[in-house]
Amino acid sequence: MQCKSLRTLLTVSMFLAPAISLAQSSYPQSLLNTKGIFSREGATALGEPYRGVTTSDGIIENLFPLKDTGLSTASLAEAGTAFLDSLDDIDLSRAHFPIDDPEWRNWSNVDVGIFARHGVSLEEMNDIQKAAAWNLLRVSLSAEGLQTTRDIMKTEQTLLELNEESIRYGEEKYYFTVMGVPSATEPWGWQLDGHHLVINYFIQGGQVVMTPTFLGGEPVVAQSGMYEGNTILQEEQDLGLAFMSSLDAQQQRTATIEYEKTGNAAMAAANADNMVLDYEGIPGAALTPEQKGKLITLIAQYVGTMRDDQAAVRMDEVERHLNQTYFSWVGAVNPDAVFYYRVHSPVVLIEFDHQNPVGTTMINQPGTPTRDHIHTVIRTPNGNDYGKDLLRQHLRDHQHQ
Repeated sequence: MQCKSLRTLLTVSMFLAPAISLAQSSYPQSLLNTKGIFSREGATALGEPYRGVTTSDGIIENLFPLKDTGLSTASLAEAGTAFLDSLDDIDLSRAHFPIDDPEWRNWSNVDVGIFARHGVSLEEMNDIQKAAAWNLLRVSLSAEGLQTTRDIMKTEQTLLELNEESIRYGEEKYYFTVMGVPSATEPWGWQLDGHHLVINYFIQGGQVVMTPTFLGGEPVVAQSGMYEGNTILQEEQDLGLAFMSSLDAQQQRTATIEYEKTGNAAMAAANADNMVLDYEGIPGAALTPEQKGKLITLIAQYVGTMRDDQAAVRMDEVERHLNQTYFSWVGAVNPDAVFYYRVHSPVVLIEFDHQNPVGTTMINQPGTPTRDHIHTVIRTPNGNDYGKDLLRQHLRDHQHQ
């Protein structure tokens, strides 16, 4: 039996060897090195107990109580169940995790070639599974949020055409995971993870937390290829500039952190769950009523990615802290400026950044921030990203059940 098993193993190895060799030779050493860097950085971040984004004053308690919103999330639970039901056992083992699993925090906005995802990608799914995955997105997001999701995925096709690196880029290299068991009453959630597109979506009864969410892309306007004309994140750009332009000269000086935008701004993106970030810029209390309205419109552009009924609940939460909401700016203020801005309060953190080119250096100046590469992120500070504060309260109140 041992000899037969050995012969079988050797035979199988002979057939596998060419494929393994080809796979290794198609992965450039430099890309493997970069992949290792991101793996180590991710492992270090996951090794830190979750605290949440805070200021140097520490956590503000009791900002996110469990409450009855009067909203139903039954359609979300149905869509989540249908997605899980579409998966076979192998896919389920890769895509389904406990509600409190560290997998929530194991995401990155970089491309698949340098950050390996868990879950099941659209690229691997059959038509039934894809329909179920897209339906989960459809019932979770607003119409605008769903369109933005599709359009960001299209930028990956453009990057593939520009770079011809299929190991890194592709329209369907986006991975789905589900945490917990979909329910209209018990906590659960889902995650979409891929290049320039990460959505963490926690559901507890009628409450939803959709942070951290990362939306970005490069090129933001496709000049050629399958999706020529595809355009992303222009409203986030233009509304930010319009708000800054609405400030008078003294207000702009107060809001400005730096007057020159020479590189990428540090952002509360991947591996930054415990970032300490103090308030900077101009507070909402120093704004006129008209300016406050423009700031609300800017924040709503980001919050409005989630389904409309939940976005309204979230905006009520945001507006209660509007006077303690700070707006800060890096860069010039002119129609063609490249810039960074931040909106920061006890309950919301939004960042927008014009980044240096990475996958478009053939059409954009390397090392120089460009409007053709945008990163945005929205978080819930003080411990409620991934709905963690809501989950903590739920588990506390149901510990004996």
